[in-house]
Amino acid sequence: MPSASRMTRNLDPGPMRPRREPVNVGAMAITSFAEQTVPPTPPPWHQRLVTVRRRSDTDRPDGIDIGIAVGCFLMCTLPILVGLISGIGATPVIAILGVAVVAPLIVRRWWPVAALVGVSVVLCLSSLAGVRFTPWVSNAGPAIAVAVFTLAYRRPRRESLFVTGVAVVATGIAALVGFHQYPGQDQNLVQLLLAAPAWLVGDTMRTRREYRHSLAVQQRDRAEEQERRIRAEERLRISRDVHDLISHTLSMVAVRSGVARLVLDEQPGEARRALSAIETASRSALDELRRVLAQIREPGQRYEPGEPGLAEVADLVDGLRHDGLVVEYRVIGAPATYPSLLQTTVYRIVQEALTNVVKHANTAHARVEIRHTVSELSVSVVDDGPASRDGRPTAVAGGGSGLGLIGMRERVSLFGGRLEAQPRPEGGFAVIANFPIDETDRAC
Repeated sequence: MPSASRMTRNLDPGPMRPRREPVNVGAMAITSFAEQTVPPTPPPWHQRLVTVRRRSDTDRPDGIDIGIAVGCFLMCTLPILVGLISGIGATPVIAILGVAVVAPLIVRRWWPVAALVGVSVVLCLSSLAGVRFTPWVSNAGPAIAVAVFTLAYRRPRRESLFVTGVAVVATGIAALVGFHQYPGQDQNLVQLLLAAPAWLVGDTMRTRREYRHSLAVQQRDRAEEQERRIRAEERLRISRDVHDLISHTLSMVAVRSGVARLVLDEQPGEARRALSAIETASRSALDELRRVLAQIREPGQRYEPGEPGLAEVADLVDGLRHDGLVVEYRVIGAPATYPSLLQTTVYRIVQEALTNVVKHANTAHARVEIRHTVSELSVSVVDDGPASRDGRPTAVAGGGSGLGLIGMRERVSLFGGRLEAQPRPEGGFAVIANFPIDETDRAC
C-alpha cells in the first residue's frame, strides 16, 4: 500500500450502534413521483358549492351554480310576485331586482369579488329606490351570505375582509339614506348580521383547505426527497461495485501479464497459465459488469442472487496468487447461513483489501482469515510489508485514491459493524472488519 495510506487510520465508526437492518437499494424499483399519475375525479357536490374551477375546465356554469341562484329567487322574490307576501314597489321592478341580486351568484366561483359587488350594488339601489323585493326588512336574504362565504373561501383573508367590509358599509349607508327618504319603511343592519358569520365560516374553510394543501405539498416533497435519496444510494452502490470490479481485475491483469512477459521464453507453461488466468478474470469481470449495468436498465430486478458470497472468497484468493505473492486463506469456526448482501459485503472487502496488497504493498506474503462466532463475523486481510523479490516482478506501484477504504467503511457501517485499517507494529498493513450477528442475520 502507498505510504500515504500507511498512516494510522481508525475507521471505527464509534460505539456500537443499534443494529440497523441492511437496506438493499439495488432491489428497489425507482419510480418517479411524477409518473404516479392518478386519473382526475370530479369533487363531491358539497365541495363544488364553493370551489372555483379553472376557466379551461368548463365554459359555462353547471346545475349547482344555477340551482343556488334559482333557489334564492324562489325563496325570496317569487312569493311576492305570486301575491303570497306583499312587497314594496312595482311588480316589474321587484322582478328585475330579484333576478339581478341572484344573477351574480351564478359566476361567484369565477369572480367572487365581482359577485359580491354586484349583490351589494343591487341591495343599495333597492334601498335608495324604496323597493322591497324580499319578505324581510332591508331586503334581507341568502344572496349576500352566499357571496361573502364564497369570497372568504376563495380569496386571501385580507382581501376578502376588506371587500366584505366595504360591501357591508355601503349597504348600511344606503339603508340609512333610504330610512330618511322613506320614513314609512323599516330599515336595519341585517346585512351585517348575515355577512359576518358567512365570512367567518368561509375563512375557516379556506384555512383548512390551505392547511390540507400544505400537508399534500409536504408529502410530495418528502416523496421526491426519498426518491432523490434512493437514486443517490443506488449511484453510490453502483460506483462502489464498479470500483471494486475494475480495480481488482486490472490489478490482477497487470500482475499476471508481467509474469507472462518475464517467463514467456524460459517457462512457456507458466506463461500460458498466467494468460489463462487473465482470460478467466476478464470474462468474470465482464459478466459482473453486465449484471451491474443490467440493474441500471432494470432497477426492479433483485440484487442478491448473482452476486459473489463467502463461497467465492477461495476462488478470489486463488486468482491473486502468483509466484511472487503467497496468499494464505483460513476459515475459523462453522459458517452460518448469512444474508446474501452480508456475504457480498465480506467478499468485496476481501477483494478490495487484496487488490490494495497487490497494487501497493510490494509484499511476498498475505493472509486472509474469516472467523465465524455466535455473535460476530469477522474478516481480516493482513500483509507482511515490502520484501525483496530477487528479480521477480513486483506489484504495480502507485498512489491510491482512498475511495476503496471509504467504500469498505460504508459497506461495514451498513450492518452496524466496525472497520480498522492501519499499519501493523511488526510491519505490513491490516484491514479488519467485524460484523455483529443476531438471529435475524442467520436466516436466509
